[in-house]
Amino acid sequence: MKKIFALLLTLALLVPLTACKYEIPKGENEPPLDGPIESYEAPSGGNGTVRIMAMTGPTGMGLAELMHNDKAGSGNGLDYSVELVSSPDQVIPAFVQGNVDIAAVPINLASVLYAKTNGGVKIICANTLGVLYMLENGDSVKSVADLRGKTIYAPNPGSTPEYILRYVLKENGIDPDKDVTLEFLTGGDEVAAKLASTPGAVGMLPEPKKSAFLSTNTQFRVALDMTEEWNKVAGEGNKLVQGVFVAAATFADEMDWAVRTFMEDYNRSQSFVNTNELGAEYVVEAGIIPKAPLAKKAIPGCNITFLDGQAMKDAVTKCLQVLFDANPASIGSAMPSDDIFYIEEAPAMPDED
Repeated sequence: MKKIFALLLTLALLVPLTACKYEIPKGENEPPLDGPIESYEAPSGGNGTVRIMAMTGPTGMGLAELMHNDKAGSGNGLDYSVELVSSPDQVIPAFVQGNVDIAAVPINLASVLYAKTNGGVKIICANTLGVLYMLENGDSVKSVADLRGKTIYAPNPGSTPEYILRYVLKENGIDPDKDVTLEFLTGGDEVAAKLASTPGAVGMLPEPKKSAFLSTNTQFRVALDMTEEWNKVAGEGNKLVQGVFVAAATFADEMDWAVRTFMEDYNRSQSFVNTNELGAEYVVEAGIIPKAPLAKKAIPGCNITFLDGQAMKDAVTKCLQVLFDANPASIGSAMPSDDIFYIEEAPAMPDED
């Protein structure tokens, strides 16, 4: 899979991201921000639709109300085309070839894209905090210290779940290579199967797989919320961020009003999904989770959020530093510079006479 991923990324990069030019229609000024934006022309001559790509899962779940409103024609003025895909392998080529304006990606891929496109992307906001949970068939794990000496099953070796787990263990004085046995499996489904078939097992699953697993394996419980454990050791204000929205740098620079409108719409959407009973139904309507009862159980644990500005920058920088320290190649072999972040500046005050 890693070789396929690398090949797709290499082919995609043959078309420079910076080749895409986002132009405000000739003769028109930036639309006012105090009212609905009636239209904007896509650079390809399209119908004014902002093209969004997101992963099925928490990032897609946060978009559910936006998608519902757009379909119903009751949005904030922009039209959206949201494509949900199951793998980052599908997001990267579409994004770097200019076929998408805004994409929801794992935090490390945002940095990889920045490196490979010579600064051609901007992180505009965080959309998902930590979604990892330590499950136990038993009652022996009450703290990270209780993991010492245990075998821990976890998904996706060489990716963010591994690095998050290793960081939390190390910061709690546990050597992940000596004090525990880490057994990494291909994905969440394999971890779930291993847990279900292993007496006394301990393993880590992401939401919404965690809720799906617990609904049929009632002998298991959530022993540790890995987001809470990260927050305990990372320092005040350093939230665990696992998903972000990135925009093409030219789109963010030249269509700033569209980016800001999307951020407003997404913030409303994620808030609705998190707090309204209809949120689960909209997630099902979007085709992300098959049934509303499961969506309702999963939503609280998905940590769907909206985080922008300096708080976003601080949290993302800390997470990228942890990933870089674990494996520099996981974020593109270097820490990105500050211009990866899209941060709105406060309007200038008028000069006094």
